[in-house]
Amino acid sequence: MRTMTVGGVMVGEVVSVTPLTPFKELAKLLAEHNVSGLPVVDDDNRVLGVISQSDLLVRQASESAADRTAQEPQHARTAGRATDKQTGLTAEQLMSTPAVTVHADDKIAKAARTMLRHSVERLPVVDAEDRLVGIVTRRDLLQVFLRPDPEIRRHVIEDVLLNTLRLTPDVVDVHVVDGVVTLEGQLERRSQIDVMLRLTQQVDGVVSVVDRLSYRLDDVVIPSEDSTYGWPW
Repeated sequence: MRTMTVGGVMVGEVVSVTPLTPFKELAKLLAEHNVSGLPVVDDDNRVLGVISQSDLLVRQASESAADRTAQEPQHARTAGRATDKQTGLTAEQLMSTPAVTVHADDKIAKAARTMLRHSVERLPVVDAEDRLVGIVTRRDLLQVFLRPDPEIRRHVIEDVLLNTLRLTPDVVDVHVVDGVVTLEGQLERRSQIDVMLRLTQQVDGVVSVVDRLSYRLDDVVIPSEDSTYGWPW
């Protein structure tokens, strides 16, 4: 079944930095490109870590606080030392590591789960050798839910009904409104319903699935609690 992958929505042109990129250059790149994070790569373009606005702000705050505590009366010199320390910092010292990445052939759903699990807004995209090939953001992933309803309906009919379940389109009525798919009709076996609901939910752009399906034959056997060894007695 055709499903959109990360490679289909990612941005291929990525602003990256090296481990030796200094603090000021990092801050400049984040501001100039209006991004919240930058991948840190080695000489082979492999992702070592990610530097974010939060990483810079946390370090800036900690350095300033430490200097204020050590030299409370000398405000001017304290501020100067904090700036000097920040200037000497590099991406290698500031980055979050190991880097959380996804592959270009990963499904959209996997990338979304990874973002939520790690509470990040963007992920470096790598190839089979872990080399940087792109960047994907939450906004990029949301593009999949902008698919028109007629296109979603066509994919449900073609990919789920015809190609996977080998059913004719007249067996199930497929209605799609704002990404919500309603399936109505009667299938031959109960087990087909579970398969159809699961595959329909996986179609790109589907927000939810409403089940109005029935069946002729119940082929789903639920074992009895007393049949530990498969015997009915």
